[in-house]
Amino acid sequence: MNELKSLYEQYVVPTYGRFDVAFERGAGSQLWDFDGKRYVDMGCGIAVCSLGHAHPELSDALSAQARKLVHVSNLYYTEPQATLAKQLVDLTGVGKMFFCNSGAEANEGLYKLARRFGHESGRFEIITAHNSFHGRTMAGIAATGQEKVKIGFGPVMEGFTQVPFNDLEAVEKALSPATVAVMIEGVQGEGGITPATSEYLLGLRKFCDVNNLLLLMDAVQCGFFRTGNWQSYQTILSRDEVKSFQPDAISMAKSLGGGFPIGSFWITEKHADLLGPGSHGTTFGGTPLACAMASKIIEIVERDNLAGNAVAMGSLLKDELNVIAEAHPNVINTVRGLGLMIGVELQNDIPDFQNSETPASIQMVNKLHDACLILIPAGTNVVRFLPALNLTQADAEEALGIFRDTVAELAGKK
Repeated sequence: MNELKSLYEQYVVPTYGRFDVAFERGAGSQLWDFDGKRYVDMGCGIAVCSLGHAHPELSDALSAQARKLVHVSNLYYTEPQATLAKQLVDLTGVGKMFFCNSGAEANEGLYKLARRFGHESGRFEIITAHNSFHGRTMAGIAATGQEKVKIGFGPVMEGFTQVPFNDLEAVEKALSPATVAVMIEGVQGEGGITPATSEYLLGLRKFCDVNNLLLLMDAVQCGFFRTGNWQSYQTILSRDEVKSFQPDAISMAKSLGGGFPIGSFWITEKHADLLGPGSHGTTFGGTPLACAMASKIIEIVERDNLAGNAVAMGSLLKDELNVIAEAHPNVINTVRGLGLMIGVELQNDIPDFQNSETPASIQMVNKLHDACLILIPAGTNVVRFLPALNLTQADAEEALGIFRDTVAELAGKK
């Protein structure tokens, strides 16, 4: 560990505050460090490893495609990209796909789509939400509703304004002659696991229709079956409401590649040709290798009904976490989320955490590491459960046991 840390300190740009853990291998929802210590992984690479670690079918798919064709550029047609595009359109709705490498790049595509849409009328401004997170590019940090990501990078790129989340009236008040789109997450992930309400989603769709605006959704973290449906809005809305609701464009990444870098965005049929030849591009987006991986993941998710598993395991986790919260209200304030996207909000006055300026969320994650459980912090006082879609009941119960014991230990010191 000391040798690894030394190499990082000498050769890696220090943009991450890394935890004091180094992993050597993984299998399913478990990870092992270099000392052979086993951890239960409820973070899956921040909602990325949708089928857990070292899934044998993904390894086979990667190997098979690598032996055939890895990259030829987007100047040519390839079967894996066409196949994946059809799979994603079939899941989402009539429209077209653009492929890139990450969620931040997918969101960049949405900004460009909006600007292209509003170009002739001179509109370019996008309304986003407080506590949102849309990536680390210059446009991404301008779109993000968290001031901490903007510090040191001013002047911030113009064209974005933030208003409170789940507040339709605030969006209406922010409308200006320059407004061209509204962009939100169905469930705010980095902002602390806050789902949109059905009234908010339906109101935004109507508002955008009336004012000729695009409704853009960042589904990088909350999409890909994580909430029990393909997209989070399908979980939030009733079946009848879903029939009358559809965004104009949706960004995707993270779980789509199961750990292999791939991003994409879907554009509804009405606007699918706004970005024509020469208006947008990518060197590595949609390579045969990346697309083969994503296609195989979708095949496995549908074959094994992992959307249903996300509902079942998510209910198990959330129910038991609520029991823990009720037993120890001096440690846990609330539990919230949908499917396998769950946030546990900690109290602000946990004695064990008072003698450090480190946020409670980070201290809690460190304490759980000591007990061999991996969770993901969000903000100052939320820890996230973002496990693999194929999470087993045995792994879920082991994680809950570790979490329960850790909370009880913290509660005993009050």
